Amino acid sequence: MRQTVGHPHPSAPPLMRGRSLPLPRGRGKGPASRRRVGRVRITALIRIYLTLTLAILLAACGGAKDDRTELVIQRFFGACEAEYGASTNIAAAEGECGIMTAIINKFEAENPDIHVVENVVFWPGYDQLTAQLAANDAPDLVTMHGSVIADYQARGLLDPLGGDLASIGIAPDQFTDAARRAVTIDGKVWGLPLDSWTMLWHVNMNLFREAGLVKDGKPVLPHSPQELLAQAEQFKRRTGKPYFVQATANEYASFTRNFYTFVMQQGVPLFTDARHANFQTPAAHRALALFKTIRERGLTTQNQDYSAAVSGFLNGDGGVFLVGTWMVQDFDAASHKPGSALHNGYAVVPYPQLFARDVTFADGHNWVMPHNPGRPPAEHEAALRFLKFFAAYDKDWARTGHMPAFATVIDSPEWRALPHRAALAEIARTATPLPKQIRRQFPIETVVGQEAAAAIAGNKPIDRALADMERRVNEILQHI
Repeated sequence: MRQTVGHPHPSAPPLMRGRSLPLPRGRGKGPASRRRVGRVRITALIRIYLTLTLAILLAACGGAKDDRTELVIQRFFGACEAEYGASTNIAAAEGECGIMTAIINKFEAENPDIHVVENVVFWPGYDQLTAQLAANDAPDLVTMHGSVIADYQARGLLDPLGGDLASIGIAPDQFTDAARRAVTIDGKVWGLPLDSWTMLWHVNMNLFREAGLVKDGKPVLPHSPQELLAQAEQFKRRTGKPYFVQATANEYASFTRNFYTFVMQQGVPLFTDARHANFQTPAAHRALALFKTIRERGLTTQNQDYSAAVSGFLNGDGGVFLVGTWMVQDFDAASHKPGSALHNGYAVVPYPQLFARDVTFADGHNWVMPHNPGRPPAEHEAALRFLKFFAAYDKDWARTGHMPAFATVIDSPEWRALPHRAALAEIARTATPLPKQIRRQFPIETVVGQEAAAAIAGNKPIDRALADMERRVNEILQHI
């Protein structure tokens, strides 16, 4: 327990907070002598008092020194101490937070010489990390999106991990293509991938059956923009509901990810180099025009924020929810509950190929090691032990719905036996992040989403929105 030097602990008795006991005065014989005896007794009491006070302070501060190596792990994914704070049962844990917490708990239980300090940050935590690095107070390991790694790596704020991972038996060729691209910059590995994630088509099969869009037990999917619009119109006629459920209120990320995916599928680069966006293209126009038409024809929910969209899909408000891998586990659980709109009627598939290329924009979560020249060797070794431990549970982490980082897990019968995973396995091949030389991807995502939303809602002509999008993104890239 840390104490501030020069300030007494708040649990200290009054004596320790600057107060003293009154001592009797007097000299010589008679009553004064009796007072001297009293003074001796009071002095002894003071000594006892001081001894007890010191014992209280030591007890309050944890008593004996903890000689274990301290490992500071900083992560997002939320806090769930009430349910999983003491759990080491990884197999029984559910969701991102539950599985992450159980893995960390089990690691500490099996490594009693390491004391784990777990910092749970408000998503995504990069402002806090930047402040910590500026104050020379870097954590030992941090969760970081692949799209953000270059921002920190370029400023010398991360340590390369390729050699360290090799020392614990982990090589880049063990990762999936998407996971390897997420952590590789200039031929060096800068993190341990946890997963790859992407957007998916989450399908209400009960409504798809009603719409006549099920064949051989699988959803009928479009293979072109024209087929998409025709199937969405058929769905709306037969069910009276919109084909899509989307989070479009106060939510720009989904606009950006849809835009990226359908421009990538046309084989047109989104950036010409590290300083210039390439958004004023026919491919970009087609991507926005498709979603503008979907909105104008009433083929999607409108004005829902993320929570309302999730609730709406669970309540059967539409046929396809465009949201990420992280919702697979929750929606699958709902499909097993009688009375749910998804009961015995949930499927999930990758984004269909509407254009020339079969690709989907993707990102991923990774462990990185912030640069700290003062990190003791014991803490560095503890961090590597944790990374090796976490990698061994990649298959458990993949139960979140995210794609495994290790190719052997995707190829394993155990992973493919999980609900819906066989249908998602191809994402390991099709998931495509932006080029690593593109920095500032988080603020760029917001700009692209804002302009795409304006165009789709009809608040701006598409070509003007694309011009503004390109200009604003270039301003970000020019000022790195």
